[in-house]
Amino acid sequence: MKRIWQSGMIALARSPRVTRWMQGNRAAASIARRFVAGADAAQAMSVARELEKAGFKASLYYLGEYVKDPAIVAENGRQKIAVAESLNAAQLQIHVSVDSTQIGYAIEEAAGEALALRIGSRVRDLGQAGGLPPVLMLNMEDAEYVDRILALRARLLAAGVPIAQTLQAYLKRSAGDLAPMIAAGGGQVRLVKGAFADPRPHAFQSPAEIDENYLRLARMMLGAEARAHGFRPVFGTHDDALIAEIRLIAKNGGWQPGQYEFEMLYGVRTELQRQLRAAGEQVRLYLPFGRDWWPYAVRRVGESPRNAALLARALVSG
Repeated sequence: MKRIWQSGMIALARSPRVTRWMQGNRAAASIARRFVAGADAAQAMSVARELEKAGFKASLYYLGEYVKDPAIVAENGRQKIAVAESLNAAQLQIHVSVDSTQIGYAIEEAAGEALALRIGSRVRDLGQAGGLPPVLMLNMEDAEYVDRILALRARLLAAGVPIAQTLQAYLKRSAGDLAPMIAAGGGQVRLVKGAFADPRPHAFQSPAEIDENYLRLARMMLGAEARAHGFRPVFGTHDDALIAEIRLIAKNGGWQPGQYEFEMLYGVRTELQRQLRAAGEQVRLYLPFGRDWWPYAVRRVGESPRNAALLARALVSG
């Protein structure tokens, strides 16, 4: 039943007609306020500052994915650079998330790489000037993009760009992708379960299999080799059981809170976020902003049928 619900939410997210209607519907703004930090960089920065006061870090993400309009791609690039500059000016850590398909990879790979280098070089230069360790986080997308995203990571690293990489536990290949990142030293990986349903043999199918692989990868990320090489683990999950197990693995391995971190979605399980922060863990919130909010927000609704009331209110209100 949950998979049917999620499939329905994905269909709503991908419908241009529903997107236009919802983003023009004032009643739907309650969904945006719950999961999105505003329409522009200024509003997102205001939220980031408040989160910093409350003890949370932020990773800012300008909304938009699978873009095939060059003008929108260019605007996405400008917004990434603008938010990096705003974070630097506010003396907050530059931590900006990027989808390859929002910077041109859905149109032409070479142009996407060129824009990524422009964004990454600006993040690098601002970080050198500001003193705080900057991060350009490469988000992971569906399986067809994995090799291209990892090739982009290598290209950015070669240019001296401070890169972090997202890996997905639902893909069987992720252990093989993770191992050389740990061995190289000084890397940073954000581990997520992965939101792309894929019935093919390269993907784990059941939630239990995905959870088992998540913990296998977490043990690699919190292993003696990773610690010795200055590797920084980031665990993107809202799963209580996984979080408890990860905290135990970290403690037994001699890791201190702050040497690793948990990353969670803005507006999702806020009480758990506060509990982790109160327990001394470093928590970073994935902070999306922008006017194209509906596809992102409705997927957050789709992750829990308990959020159905949010959607119902939006659909029946004027």
